[in-house]
Amino acid sequence: MEAMHMVALEIRLLAEKADRELVMSGKNPDKLQAAGSFLMKVFGALAVKGPKRVGALYVTCQLFKIYFRLGTVNLCRSVIRSIETARNFDFEDFPVKDKVTYMYYTGRLEVFNENFLVADQKLTYALMHCNPQSESNLRKILKFLIPVKLSIGVLPRRTLLEKYNLLEYADIVTSLRRGDLRLLKQALDRHEDQLLKCGVYLVLEKLELQVYRRLVKKIHIIQREKEPSKAHQIKLEVLVKTLQWLGITMDVDEVECIMACLIYKNLIKGYFAHKSKVLVLSKQDPFPKLNGKPV
Repeated sequence: MEAMHMVALEIRLLAEKADRELVMSGKNPDKLQAAGSFLMKVFGALAVKGPKRVGALYVTCQLFKIYFRLGTVNLCRSVIRSIETARNFDFEDFPVKDKVTYMYYTGRLEVFNENFLVADQKLTYALMHCNPQSESNLRKILKFLIPVKLSIGVLPRRTLLEKYNLLEYADIVTSLRRGDLRLLKQALDRHEDQLLKCGVYLVLEKLELQVYRRLVKKIHIIQREKEPSKAHQIKLEVLVKTLQWLGITMDVDEVECIMACLIYKNLIKGYFAHKSKVLVLSKQDPFPKLNGKPV
């Protein structure tokens, strides 16, 4: 099995090197794709009953690395189906390092598909079982786990971001805490290339609704202190002026559309008094918990 592992690894690494040389000489880089086809045959030979099947997950992980490099992640599905539905596989029988790699890549796939609860489970498994001495691997996992956690309302501490050099998320986390839409936009613009390359930009961009939610919640808290009897009634004009103070120009109709979206997505509970342009929040639990902890 160790020999098989070495052959599978070397096939991938040599194919990557060959493709780089082909690109430099102006030729079509097709060696990595061919390596994927060959390793798929190896996987088929291992995916049978008996002691050989313990090596199937290692080959699967090599295939994942090839498919992600080539941008053909849709090909991962057939391999995942074989692993997760076949009766002759017991996931816990595989080596820990292979399970961690498998969960990392399948977690990334779930991030791309916006299945955040499943992605959270898989990436958390990878994080909890990863070698604690391997900081580079922990950082790779956290790079995807943090956007997932943010999407379900769980905010990381700054000490974690500093420890693993993931400060590109620092201002995004702060914007969620403050309800500061301007800070979120600035952070996304500043790190756009890095986040696009990583594949999490669109996930983070959708946090905008959570920032609006936090902003409404802060206004609600202030009104509750100043005028408790009308704390649940927020004039849309107040939201317009708040956004103007943040440097964001919107009219009342645009703000009303955003608030309607928050209500529809169950990020806040309430309704509109359309004639008076007032958002009326539910007196009981106006800001329901997200799938994780409340933002």
